[in-house]
Amino acid sequence: MEIKTEQFVEIGKREMNDPQAQTFLKILPEVLGVMREVGMASYTDPKGASKYGASIRREAVARLPELLEQLESNLVANGTRVIWARDAEEANKAILKIAHDNDIKYVTKGKSMVTEEMNTNDMLIKNGIEVFESDLGELIIQLLERPPFHIVGPAINVPVEEVRDIFLEKGILTEPTLDPTELGYAARMFLREKFQHLEMGITGINMAVAETGTIINVENEGNIRFTKSSPRIQVSVMSLEKVVPTMKDALYMLRLLCRNCTGQKLGSYITFDTGPKKEDEIDGPEELIVVIVDNGRSKQLLNPELREAFHCIRCGACLNRCPVYAKVGGYAYGWAYSGPIGQVLNPMLLGLNRTQDLYRASTDCGRCKEVCPSGVNHPRIFRYYRQQDVEGNKDLGSVKRPWSERQSFKAWQWAVQSRKNWDRSIRMMRPLLNKGISSPGLRRWVKPLNSWMKSRNLRSVPGKTFHERWKDLEKEQSQ
Repeated sequence: MEIKTEQFVEIGKREMNDPQAQTFLKILPEVLGVMREVGMASYTDPKGASKYGASIRREAVARLPELLEQLESNLVANGTRVIWARDAEEANKAILKIAHDNDIKYVTKGKSMVTEEMNTNDMLIKNGIEVFESDLGELIIQLLERPPFHIVGPAINVPVEEVRDIFLEKGILTEPTLDPTELGYAARMFLREKFQHLEMGITGINMAVAETGTIINVENEGNIRFTKSSPRIQVSVMSLEKVVPTMKDALYMLRLLCRNCTGQKLGSYITFDTGPKKEDEIDGPEELIVVIVDNGRSKQLLNPELREAFHCIRCGACLNRCPVYAKVGGYAYGWAYSGPIGQVLNPMLLGLNRTQDLYRASTDCGRCKEVCPSGVNHPRIFRYYRQQDVEGNKDLGSVKRPWSERQSFKAWQWAVQSRKNWDRSIRMMRPLLNKGISSPGLRRWVKPLNSWMKSRNLRSVPGKTFHERWKDLEKEQSQ
């Protein structure tokens, strides 16, 4: 998947001018938001439930090194092989080696955000191994060569006509139809044949329990379960923050995750794997391999301003409340993660220089923070990124802002430091603004003003301040 985070404005404008996308975006966030509210209402204290979930995630992240060591120990004790990968390249090489060592010709994959992040599909295909996404939505966007539109429903926006056409083109469908049931059945039959002869499956991990060495997957289709139980080799990939301390914590977070994703009390299929298949078991892999990927996370975990980002459980609730996502949709974010959580994770993992438009595309309304069951304060992190971008934090991949912009804000800083400076600045700037507010030359020089004026019309600045005019009115009244 090509990373297009630097095209946020361009793609966003295209989506905002697409009538079909806009019609869909008026419905999707609202519907998913209502489903979440209904699901959360089944708790006697919904806010308290989220606070408790946030405390579980806070403890897990605070104890991450200890919990990861415990997880590895219990995974190995259960017969699972563990591979640690410092970055996406290292993780992909390990997966490719497993495939080559076992003469694998194709794999099926369960829905996985981290393998989207790693671009695992393209890596395997370039090395001669076919990849078939088993989640219906993931299969559709794989065939269409698009990024996920939504964390929960990656192809939820794709019209049925487009699904029909791509299925016909790829031979999944033999006769044209617009019946969603028939389209789903065609995909099912296509994938069942793959599962029947499957030698290696790849999935993500929703949660990993340190206490027991158990990995957990949540889904509504059952295809992850096929991908995990059919082949003799199962590779499960997780980013290091997915660990939770105990099974009790995992069960609590599962209920919270499902309610925030789709409004369900629990997903249709929840699979627990504690090691590979035992001698007396019929289903399950003979070899279970867990790949734990860092990919820049441990470095950012040392930053107290960003540690909170690792509380996220990928429920997608923040997308459904975000006014920006509701206008531009998921493609504009240009990578695996979209919406507010994409604005948090993408800059951290790719660098501020490649994601500047993302963390600036915020109204600071705080609606994402309000619904987050993990306690992530998205707007605060956006503001932190902006600050670090201005200061030129090289650890976050930032370069300093242009000289003219920095000088503009220095002038603003001086003006607001005291009332005297402010009044003096207003008197000096009023004539200039009145004459030059529409001047392209002035707007090009004052870069922040140029960006601000692109979507705003500002009438001439009044000759006097409100207080000055009020005093004049009082004088007129007293005469």
